[in-house]
Amino acid sequence: MRVGLDVGGTKTDAVAVDAAGTITGRVRLATGWGPDGVVQTVVDAVEALVAAGVERGGIQSVGVGMPGQVHPGSSHVLHAVNLGIADLDLAAATAPRLGVPVSVENDVKAAALGADALRGGAGGTMAFLNLGTGVAAGIVSDGTLWTGAHGTAGEVGHIAVDPHGPICTCGQRGCVEALSGGAAIARRWGRPAPLPVLDMLDAADRADPHAQALRADLMIGVSAAVRILVLTADVDVVVIGGGLSGLGDRLMDGVRAELEASAAASEFMRSLHLPGRVQLLPAGSPAAALGAALVGAARERDTRETVFHG
Repeated sequence: MRVGLDVGGTKTDAVAVDAAGTITGRVRLATGWGPDGVVQTVVDAVEALVAAGVERGGIQSVGVGMPGQVHPGSSHVLHAVNLGIADLDLAAATAPRLGVPVSVENDVKAAALGADALRGGAGGTMAFLNLGTGVAAGIVSDGTLWTGAHGTAGEVGHIAVDPHGPICTCGQRGCVEALSGGAAIARRWGRPAPLPVLDMLDAADRADPHAQALRADLMIGVSAAVRILVLTADVDVVVIGGGLSGLGDRLMDGVRAELEASAAASEFMRSLHLPGRVQLLPAGSPAAALGAALVGAARERDTRETVFHG
């Protein structure tokens, strides 16, 4: 049995996964603040799964998906500002308390692995495009996460696609994230609402000109990310997840229309069939937690093989 956790800014999603890859238990709980709070959340999540019926002695590893920077192969989490963490070795802080190996991966990279697994082992190359507060992506090829030399493969959010677009938090103008990140849209919309992006789309449907301009930028930014991922990595499919994926057809119809429009004048772009290579992650899918469990299983296996053959 492997446990996977998706530690988010407000809540943590935890799953238990058996040897066949089936999710046998799932719990959700609030995420604590700061290093101590996050460490306690990880421990509490495992305890909650045990309380829900997962056999403690059957847990072989714990994998954790975290926002922020995680250097490939390490358990150091850096710059997870939404959790109040500057630098934390999460495995060193939790493994002694849990009694099993703990592995850590960036949450979007973990979600990419989980999304690939949820496709049923279809094989080939898949990009997971996370549309949430920000925009980022992870790439999986034949079940293996491709991180690149420095762990930044797939980070499309800060690629500038519109030199006249809005200023991004990174300092550039017209980044994908400045056009289609949830926080950027909320900031540009500027009207109080529990769900600013949904509020903006509703206003766009009522012909509000400001909202219509923001909606157009949203579709332009997402479609640009899709083109970048296909043209640079030639992925078979781009799976869209994250908080904005909850917009469903209101998002996907606009993105596909933008991809079709941009390919109208290019035979080469039409030959790529981009609208048919975009999919939406099913609502409620525990992709990041499942992917974290797979990361934990893989690293535990690698460690065991090193001990056996070292």
